[in-house]
Parts: sequence; structure tokens; C-alpha cells
Amino acid sequence: MDENEWLADRFEEHRAHLRAVAYRMLGSLTEADDAVQDAWLRLSRAGAGEVENLGGWLTTIVARVCLNMLRSRNVRRQDSFGVHLPDPVISPEGALQPEEEALLADSVGLALLALLDPDVVLRSDFGARRPAASKVIHGAAAVARQARALPAAHLRPALVNGAAGVVVTVGGRPFAVMGFTVTEGKIVEIDAIADPERVRRIAAAVLSDE
Repeated sequence: MDENEWLADRFEEHRAHLRAVAYRMLGSLTEADDAVQDAWLRLSRAGAGEVENLGGWLTTIVARVCLNMLRSRNVRRQDSFGVHLPDPVISPEGALQPEEEALLADSVGLALLALLDPDVVLRSDFGARRPAASKVIHGAAAVARQARALPAAHLRPALVNGAAGVVVTVGGRPFAVMGFTVTEGKIVEIDAIADPERVRRIAAAVLSDE
């Protein structure tokens, strides 16, 4: 095994940890992968050399890359307004307890007004191309009206960041990913990503088996 292969093997041992660090800092799986790839490029150019703690060295590099990406992101968004939500981790529904499954089955029809906390908050992120559409809506009645605006929508239960959520499709195409925060049987917060490009990528894990 030559040095490059040995270095690649050592890097792969740390990839999952580095990706988790980057995701926690950036809130975006795509950007996290970019940061990890940047760390690999730096390592491949520099070599292991006299690095005693490769894991620690790589973690430091990834953190620095993420900080630079955050600074760049802030510069790009300094003149923009609206809501920006980080990419969630999404997986098919199936790890919920029976009572949670029952709640999820009911909650996907958000016009089931009784399930919404009176002070529920809906945060919608439509992406950089539609910043004016991104907004925060307060109150059960206002949130229910938003749900009724999509009568042809189909809702697929999913786990969003390990909690109840749905993938919304309209006309067979992914439209939004929604994550719910539930307290004492009531939905108190809803995070909805409706940026078409992000939704297609995020929802792929759930819709690929259809």
C-alpha cells in the first residue's frame, strides 16, 4: 500500500465524524460534504507528515473551513430578508412509537385544527429565488389556512431530524419537507422547506421507494 492509499484509508476512518461536525456548524448536508472534501484536499496536499493526532488535526481543519463558509454565507445574505432553515436529516417513517404514529397520521392533515397549538409557529423557507415568499406565520387559524391552500397535496409521513414530519408532493412532484415539534399532543412549531432544488435532494431518501 502506497502513502496515498494509506492516507485515504485513514481519512475514511474519520469521515463520518468530520461530516457530523460540519453539519452541526453549517446546518446543510451539501455544505458539510463540501467542507469534508476541502479537508481531504488539504490533507492530500500536505500529507500526514508529523501529525500525531490525525483525527484532531482534521477536526480543526473542518472547523476552520466551516467558519470560512459561514462568513461567506453571511456576506451573501447580508442584504436578503426572509427565513432560512437548515437542511434536515430525513428518513422514512418507521421508528416511531404507536402513539406517535397515531399523532403523525392525524397531524399530516394540518387543517385538523384541534391538533395545532393556539400559538403554533410556521416557518417557511422558499429559498434564495423567492425570498419574499419565505415567512413566519403565527397562530393555529393562519397556519390551517396555509394548509387548505394546497387541496391537491399528498403527504407522506417521514422522520425529520428524528421527529414527526412529512414530505409534501403536488402532482407527484416533491413540494415541501415539513418537520413538527410536538408538545403535550399539540403541534407547537412547523419548519417547512419549499425551495424546489433543496426539497428534491432532501426528500430523495423517502420518495425513492415509491
